[in-house]
Amino acid sequence: MSRNKKIQWDSHTFTEAMKETHTILIPDMLPLHFSFIEQIMRQEGYKTHVLKNEGPAVVDAGLKYVHNDMCYPAIIVIGQMMNALESGDFDTDKTALLITQTGGGCRASNYLHLLKKALDKAGYPHVPVISLNVSGLSPSPGFKLTVRMLKKAMAAIILGDFIMMIKNQCEPYEINPGDTQKVIAKWQAFFLEGWKTGKTTTFGSLLKYFPAMLEDFAAVKRRQENRPRVGIVGEIYVKYAPIGNNHLEEFLVSEGAEVVVPGLLDFCLYCVYNGVVDQKLYGNTAVKAFISKVAYGYLTKRQNKMYDIVKKHSVFRAPMGFSEKKDITERYIGQGVKMGEGWLLTSEMAELVTEGVKNIVCTQPFGCLPNHIVAKGMENKIKAIHPDANIVAVDYDPGASRVNQQNRIKLMLANARTEDEDMDVSESITPPVSPAAEITM
Repeated sequence: MSRNKKIQWDSHTFTEAMKETHTILIPDMLPLHFSFIEQIMRQEGYKTHVLKNEGPAVVDAGLKYVHNDMCYPAIIVIGQMMNALESGDFDTDKTALLITQTGGGCRASNYLHLLKKALDKAGYPHVPVISLNVSGLSPSPGFKLTVRMLKKAMAAIILGDFIMMIKNQCEPYEINPGDTQKVIAKWQAFFLEGWKTGKTTTFGSLLKYFPAMLEDFAAVKRRQENRPRVGIVGEIYVKYAPIGNNHLEEFLVSEGAEVVVPGLLDFCLYCVYNGVVDQKLYGNTAVKAFISKVAYGYLTKRQNKMYDIVKKHSVFRAPMGFSEKKDITERYIGQGVKMGEGWLLTSEMAELVTEGVKNIVCTQPFGCLPNHIVAKGMENKIKAIHPDANIVAVDYDPGASRVNQQNRIKLMLANARTEDEDMDVSESITPPVSPAAEITM
């Protein structure tokens, strides 16, 4: 194809003029993180709205416009947007949709075309669609992903990861229900207000407030009890999105568990680090590898500083940094495996069990071949090295029964409690014997 050939825009193209007139609907995945990212987009002059609609109507809308053999995240994401358009709450002549594209060997790369097809079928051929990606796929002249915007987005992801990490260690133990959410609401309002004027969006400004945030969370009155810690890993959407995993985190907490969820920044680092690996394994250009190395150093430095502040405060736990996480991966799987969540998914399970979180729920869209290989396919490998790993794989799709999903998770929790009780009994009946006692026996 000629390099000078003009790109042909279609009726779903988001033009420069639309930036002033259209509201961009964003499907929800991480409510906290996306509230910050939404504010960043508004700072850049875009009108945005993160969708909160969920329930059977969303699934039905997805199945109406997307074939049921597509992956569950596609059905939910497209269903959420189509349900919003059909609700009458938005003027379809002044509404645009935003969807992500990875550009990898995954059905997620087809989301854009599936969404456009759904819009045409539903009678909305005029609704523009923005593809959010860093691969140069399906450009939209009215939406510019600038370096400044990316830096702000990284700050938002770090802030979201920080709050999510501390919240999960605090909320299950709170004596007065709602105290943790009050702390979150306080700081969320503080940052959102600051970001309206462009303040506190740099990483340096975040660092100043992390200690005060830790103090506020530490002040929440908490019970001293031993709850099983349960990690959540899996395909990125069903791992994080409450609408995608049937509010899994809330369910686990209600069943007496403490939830441990790897941060979104780890996924970003995984994508960046693959650019370094690709040069070694597949001969990608040195320029791309250099850019990846610079971005990798930029992000790992900030992640490590955040974790250092948590460790210094010493009340809450900080997880393993990505640079260490990628190194332990070599015991389990090669880093050339990068379809779907690739080696990162295996690495997250390995990290969790290494740090004592031996109970893991692996969330998977039904029929997602890449994630079944790096999740179910690696379960025996992980258990061979960590025999006490207690892993349950749960499939999510439109026909899956929530009761069946919860029963599988309850069985995993029952196994976790039985093992903890056995350990407590073992410790109680085999106390350490002093050398003096051995002599007199």
